[in-house]
Amino acid sequence: MKETQSATGIAQEIVENVCTVIVGKNAVIERALAAVIAQGHILIEDVPGVGKTMLAKSISASIGCSFKRIQFTPDLLPSDIVGVSIYNQSTGEFQFRPGPVMAQVVLVDEINRATPKTQSALLEAMEELQVTVDGVTRPLERPFVVMATQNPIEHEGTFPLPEAQLDRFLMRISLGYPTFSEELSVIEQQEQTHPIDELQAVASPGDVTGLQDAAKNVYVDSAVREYIVTLIDATRNHEDVSLGASPRASLGMFRAARGLAIMRDRDYVIPDDVKELAHAVLAHRLILSPSARMRGLQTAQVIDGLLESVAVPGATR
Repeated sequence: MKETQSATGIAQEIVENVCTVIVGKNAVIERALAAVIAQGHILIEDVPGVGKTMLAKSISASIGCSFKRIQFTPDLLPSDIVGVSIYNQSTGEFQFRPGPVMAQVVLVDEINRATPKTQSALLEAMEELQVTVDGVTRPLERPFVVMATQNPIEHEGTFPLPEAQLDRFLMRISLGYPTFSEELSVIEQQEQTHPIDELQAVASPGDVTGLQDAAKNVYVDSAVREYIVTLIDATRNHEDVSLGASPRASLGMFRAARGLAIMRDRDYVIPDDVKELAHAVLAHRLILSPSARMRGLQTAQVIDGLLESVAVPGATR
């Protein structure tokens, strides 16, 4: 990590750099970077044209990491992702040709377009930071983050992600439409060229791994730890939830809160960090009961209710 800059200074510089491309979405960018600091993966779910792909490319360019994009389609094979061993006649040996997942930042565009078999090819890389091809395990270079996109409104020809794979994503975020003034600013920015073409790296992969290591030293009080576990446990006992969040969600929330604390220039986590991340970390992990879906209940409403009902450490009723 750069000696002249604190962890917070580097993180804020990355956010400001991405904001030159993604206009008016500071909070979303901060959550995405908090996920990167927490060594987690991100699912970006939103309607077409709001900048999902551009967010991933901007973050990758800002941190100077190697970047690969995989366009998921129904005919994509697992070997197209992880790589393949090819026999070389001149040497008489098999040579490994790495797939695009061997990059540091991997953009998986329209992840729900590929078959479940192909989707599952990402699981080992996302969970264990390695890929195994023909019995040989190859580690992935740090930092490693998968940023996947999907369209929530177009379901024809798609394969919904199974719960086991959704649980591998630390956060699910959405950008939403820009405001009137923000959209005018976007038009003005791209009148001649796209700002992504001129985006320069403001940090290095070493800086990012330094941020990840720094997050491990952020203090989390026992009361905040209990708050996280109580909140997660409440999802499993909610009458409108048929499948609650897993222990992986507790660990994810714990790590993401540490990452967010660094963004806020603190060396400790507060309950507000947990509350700010609750929707991004939990919403995609909950499965509502059939009766709740019949009533039109949304996971966001369930999480809002839990945040209201679960006691916050240090707060008075």
